[in-house]
Amino acid sequence: MNSNDTLPHDVTAVQARNDLESHVHSMLICLGENPSREGLLKTPLRVAESLQYLLQGYDMCPRTILESAIFEQDYSEMILVKNIDIFSLCEHHMLPFFGKAHVAYMPSGRIAGLSKIPRVVDAFARRLQVQERLTIQIRDAIQDVLGPLGVAVVIEATHLCMVMRGVQKQNAITATSAMSGQFLSSTSTRAEFMRLINGK
Repeated sequence: MNSNDTLPHDVTAVQARNDLESHVHSMLICLGENPSREGLLKTPLRVAESLQYLLQGYDMCPRTILESAIFEQDYSEMILVKNIDIFSLCEHHMLPFFGKAHVAYMPSGRIAGLSKIPRVVDAFARRLQVQERLTIQIRDAIQDVLGPLGVAVVIEATHLCMVMRGVQKQNAITATSAMSGQFLSSTSTRAEFMRLINGK
């Protein structure tokens, strides 16, 4: 199994929620808390439902999202969707990381509906992730489905595993990039992309 694979799951959403609720109940006891006290009575259920919402990307198919709105269009200039909000959970500590994604591509006769780009970002972000893999997955999905002349993705994010624990660097921002095609081969195209996402 490679890093892009997920285990098949044949349990229903309700079964999964019930299992998660039970595990959170046990976790509270392990942490020295009393799950029966008033403030925690519904916490296991709330946490279970929250995790199912935050990790709903496992039930989303990026390819299907893109293929649902592809249009033939004679346009080969850069298309950029920037400042896409991302919210994900670090797979190492299951703590949030959040920030902005900037996604551009150079079409080769086919374009996607604009709303599909943020949806693809969400489909990958709403999983247990590392930012580096997330960046590559977004690039590869757009490249594979649309077959453009090039794709560029930059993500800038704050990781609570660095802010709240570990090195505790509150102002650290992690930036990652993944590019293909003309964004790699053309210095001017890459420079235009960076200029546009920096708002200059």
